[in-house]
Amino acid sequence: MPDEAILVGRIGRTHGIRGDVFVNPETDFPDERFHTGAELFVQRGGQIEALTVTTARFHKERPVIGLDGVETMTDAEKLAGLELRVPVERLAALPSGTFYRHDLIGCRVETRAGRCVGVVADVEGTIGGSRLVIDGEAGEVLVPLVAPICTDVDPAAKRIVIDPPEGLIEVNEVRLKPDTTGT
Repeated sequence: MPDEAILVGRIGRTHGIRGDVFVNPETDFPDERFHTGAELFVQRGGQIEALTVTTARFHKERPVIGLDGVETMTDAEKLAGLELRVPVERLAALPSGTFYRHDLIGCRVETRAGRCVGVVADVEGTIGGSRLVIDGEAGEVLVPLVAPICTDVDPAAKRIVIDPPEGLIEVNEVRLKPDTTGT
């Protein structure tokens, strides 16, 4: 991939017989990522390929795109499941107080009281409902990425302070404990 490439979508199933594909977006800016003329990158057969979007429209909020050199349903079927990426330097600057998901990976998470929860391993979900996946001492901890809980998000300092509701951290720990009841 180009130096550092960010996931913006995954190619889904074909649409029609002319080689168009549905995209499962992994971006909050699908209009900016999937427009005619956009250049996206995939890794296929150990090689990095640049793909140029030739047509773009939306069907039920999902992008449907045509790609240069992909002319048939058979061509499109070969792309199913591939990750679409863009170089990090092509990402738009965000307003103050907002951030890209990849900026949160590796951030240390602690409670307002100073208790270390762990380090962000991933961010799952969509703009309407994302959560931090944290590698904690006792295993994976899931924390909703919402302002009332994530009170201080500072990607530059690689630090997130949370004010979790009572039991949020503990419910993750209970979920991870092995079943010792023999059932």
